Amino acid sequence: MVCFRLCPVPGLGFVLLCLVLGAVSSYALELNLTDSEKATCLYAKWQMNFTIRYETTSKNYKTITISNLANATYNGSICGDDQNGPKIEVQFGSGFSWTVNFTKAMSTYSIESISFSYDTRDNTTFPDAKEKEIFTVHELVALSIPLDDIFRCNSILTLERNGVVQHYWDVHVQAFVQNGTVSKKEFLCDKDKSSTTVVPIIPTTLPSPTTTPTPKEKPDIGSYSVNNSNGTCLLATMGLQLNVTQDKVASVININPNTTDFTGNCYSQTALLRLNNSNIKYLDFVFAVKNENRFYLKEVNVSMLVNGSVFSIANNNLSYWDAPLGSSYMCNKEQTVSVSGAFQINTFDLRVQPFNVIEGKYSTAQDCSADDDNFLVPIAVGAALAGILILVLLAYFIGLKRHHTEYEQF
Repeated sequence: MVCFRLCPVPGLGFVLLCLVLGAVSSYALELNLTDSEKATCLYAKWQMNFTIRYETTSKNYKTITISNLANATYNGSICGDDQNGPKIEVQFGSGFSWTVNFTKAMSTYSIESISFSYDTRDNTTFPDAKEKEIFTVHELVALSIPLDDIFRCNSILTLERNGVVQHYWDVHVQAFVQNGTVSKKEFLCDKDKSSTTVVPIIPTTLPSPTTTPTPKEKPDIGSYSVNNSNGTCLLATMGLQLNVTQDKVASVININPNTTDFTGNCYSQTALLRLNNSNIKYLDFVFAVKNENRFYLKEVNVSMLVNGSVFSIANNNLSYWDAPLGSSYMCNKEQTVSVSGAFQINTFDLRVQPFNVIEGKYSTAQDCSADDDNFLVPIAVGAALAGILILVLLAYFIGLKRHHTEYEQF
C-alpha cells in the first residue's frame, strides 16, 4: 500500500489518499478526506476503467482501454461547505480527469453526477486521432442514499455515452460522514441485492499448494451467458484451469461452473464476461472488435485469493480467440491464454461468441484447427515441391549416366 499525503486544503485539514497497487495495472483507489478538525468527512474506495472509441485520420475507428491509474492525483477533492457540495476529483495518465459530485437532502445524500475528460492531443495515447481536443462526457446519476449509510456495489456498474464506456466495481462510498465515523450500515446497489453470491470481504484460505503443483484433472465444462435489453448478447462454453505463481509457489486451480456466478455487459465495440466465486473476486474476459469485421479476446483481469493472499493481474494487450463478426470461435483442444509470466489460463472445449448473438444460439464456428491448417499448407506445398525437385534431379542423373554408357560403347 502506497500512501500519498497532499498539501492541506484551506479549511479542510490534510487529505490522506491511499493507492492500493495490484499486479500489472489493476488498481484500487481509496480516499479518506478529513476536515479542519481531522475528522473524516468523505470516504471512498473503488475500482474503475474506461474504454474510449475514437475516429482516426484514416476514417477508421480505434478502441483503447484506460486502466492504469498508478500515478493518480486528487487535486480539487473537497468535503464541501454551505456553498459547494463534496466532490472527488482524480487526475491520471496524460490529460485524463474524473469528477464525482455529491448533494445532500434532509435525510439522504446523492451521487449527483460523474464527469470524465480525455485529451486526444496526447499523441502517445491517441497518435492518429482525427480531432485533437479535450472531450468531456457528463452523466447525471442522481442516486439517493440514506444519510448515515455507506453505498456498496461489488458488481459492475456501467455508464456509456458518446463512445466512452465507464466501468466501476468494488465501490464503497460515503459522503457527509456523520461524526467522523464511516458507517458500517451498507446501502446496496440493485445488482448486489439480486446477486446470489456476494464477494466476501474477509478472505478465506485456499488449500496450501506445493512448490510443484499436482497435475489437475480436466476441469468441468461450464456454460455462461450475458443478457441485455435485446436478449442474450454473449455466449461462452469452456472448461477453465488457472495456473498461478505467487511467491515462487505454483498453483493449479480448476473452476467449478456449478459454484461460479457470472455477469457482464455488451456494447457495439466491447463485451465483458465476469466470473466470480468464493475465492475468485473477479475473472474478467474483455472482448473487442477490430477492423470493424472481427472480434478477439483483448483483455483479462483477475483478483483472487491464493494461499490466503490476494493475487491480482491485468493485461489489456492480448490477442486470442480471433474470429469474424457474426460467427463464434471454437477450439476443442486444450489452449493456453498467457496473461503474464505468473498467470496462465488453460481452456478446454472452448466456444465463445461475444457479439451478434441471434436468438440465444451460437453462429457458425471458426475452429482453431483452421489456424493449424493454415500453418501446414505452406509446409505441404514446400514438401511437394522438394519431392518434385528430387525426382527431376534423379531423372537427370539417370539420363546422364545412360548417355555416358552409350558413348563408351560407341
